Parts: sequence; structure tokens; C-alpha cells
Amino acid sequence: MSRSNSLRYYILARLLLAPLMLWLITTLVFLLLRATPGDPVDALLGPRASPAAKEELRERLGLGLPIWAQYLNYMGNLLRLNLGDSLTTKEPVWTIIQKFFPATVELAIASLLIALVVGVGVGILSASRPNTPVDAGGRLFGILTYSIPLFWFGMLLQLIFAVQLGWFPLGTRFPVTMTAPTGPTGLYLIDSLLNFNWIQFRVALYYLVLPSATLGILISGIFERIVRVNLKQTLQSDYVEAARARGISESKILVSHALKNAMIPVITILGLTFAALLGGAILTEVTFSWPGLANRLYRAIAQRDYPTVQGIVVFFAAIVALVSLAIDILNAYIDPRIRY
Repeated sequence: MSRSNSLRYYILARLLLAPLMLWLITTLVFLLLRATPGDPVDALLGPRASPAAKEELRERLGLGLPIWAQYLNYMGNLLRLNLGDSLTTKEPVWTIIQKFFPATVELAIASLLIALVVGVGVGILSASRPNTPVDAGGRLFGILTYSIPLFWFGMLLQLIFAVQLGWFPLGTRFPVTMTAPTGPTGLYLIDSLLNFNWIQFRVALYYLVLPSATLGILISGIFERIVRVNLKQTLQSDYVEAARARGISESKILVSHALKNAMIPVITILGLTFAALLGGAILTEVTFSWPGLANRLYRAIAQRDYPTVQGIVVFFAAIVALVSLAIDILNAYIDPRIRY
């Protein structure tokens, strides 16, 4: 079979697997929500509500139906791209996603930039000085970023830089005493630039520093390890040795030859890391009271808001599936070594 035909079959297989993954995640979330202790009716009305009021609300919300009937209703609505309405705010779940998702995107982008700068920088320093204290420090940095709990690190930064030093605010996205930036993107930094409002830009950046630094530093270990391992292997390859034999300086070999090849795996994992950040920022958003979609998901779980939880999880899962699909297809085109 030719490479072009095998590539088509590979893409077709990945396209078929993506909906299957979404269905499995959707079904799992649906069942887990109903298996967890707690009743959304009690969360809405409180424990002192009369049994008649609880039963009336349960029937109105469709929670009195058998599980299989609730599941069929939910899947039917999902196929029509109807995520339902929130049990607590009565808003459509799509409206909630549109309202809170930009804050999560802004936090994810800022965190990813910090992770790239820190992780790639530490990885280059470590790989370019093998078997030295710098190399040992790079390995230690990678271990620490993997092992430190995110919420603990976030509270530590809050204690040092917000409480003791007073350099940054404890949390939230923008002060309530100021008018937040408005614009087409929902990203405060971008919208304030589009409006040429430098005060809003400075304030938005000021509030973004601590949460993005918390998340960015802790995920930078992923990039540090990838860069360090691949760069070390590249620096020991034959073509690098040939470049050294021609008298090319180590700095030029590092920048012009080795680093380019060592960065290919980083580009591959970049998209998946960003997609994971969108759904995995819940601890950061809760710690810093960041009004993002992950924080809204946390509140919905606490309130037993089934439609909101299901809708947000499906939305995040769809993003991860699409990004994963795009990266797999891109890798298949770029790297002929990938088997289909």
C-alpha cells in the first residue's frame, strides 16, 4: 500500500475514533454524576424544603425519570448540540461556556508561554553542560515541578508575593472597582490593546502574573525534560561531531544544528499541553479565584448542576480530541517514520 493511501486510512481511523472517545467520556461523566452522593434538588431547595416541592422540582427537571431515559434524553439533546440549561442559574450551558471560557484561554496561553520560556531555557542549560552542577540542577528542577502540588505552590506564591511583599493581588481577574475591558475576543489583554487602553492592559497583566506563573512553572518541567533528553542525544549524534571536526563553535552548533532537531518533540507536545491546560487549570482557577470555565465547573460539581458539569466536560473533551487529532495528522504528514 502506498504512503498516500495508508495516510488516508490513518486519518479516517483517527476521525472515527474521536467521536467514540467523546461518547465514552460523555457516558462516563453522566454515570459518575448520578453515582456520586447528593441530590441536585436538595442543593437547589435546601434540606428543609417540603417533600412535595422536591418531588415537583425533580419531575420538572426530568430527574424523576429512569436513568436510561435521562441518558437517552441527554444524548438526543447533545446530538442536536443542545447542552441544556443550568439547574442553578437557568442559563443555557452554551452561554456559560461563552462567558467563562475566554478567561481560561487567557490563563492557559500565559501559562504556556511561561512554561516554554522556563522549561526550554532550563533544558538547554542542562543539556549544554552535561555532568555538571547545572545539569544536576536542571534534573532537580524537573523533578520538583512534577512533584509539587499545584494548589500548595499557588498558595505559597500568594503568601510570599501577595500577602508579605504586596507585589501582586491575591486573586481574581480584574478589580471590581474598575471597568473590565470589552471586545471581540473576551481576552482582557488583547481587548485592552485593541481599545488602546494601556491602564486596563497593565491592570489585566498585573492580575494575570501570579496564576499564570503558578501553572506555567509547574508544567515547565514537561518541556525541560523533553528538551534536555533530546538535546543531549542530538549533541552526541554523528552530524554534530562532524560539525565539531570542522571547527564550528559549540554555541553555533547548539543554536544552528542541535536545537532545531531537539525542538521537534516540543512542537508535537505543545498542542496537547495547551489542550490539557484548558481543562486542567481547575486547581489554579480555584486557588486564585480566577473566573474561568474550570472554576465554573468546580462550582457546578459542588452544586450538583448536572447539565453544566456534563456540558463543560464534553466541551473540554471535544477540544482535547480535536487538538489530538490535528497533531496526529500533522505528525503523520511530517514524520514518515510514523506507522499507520
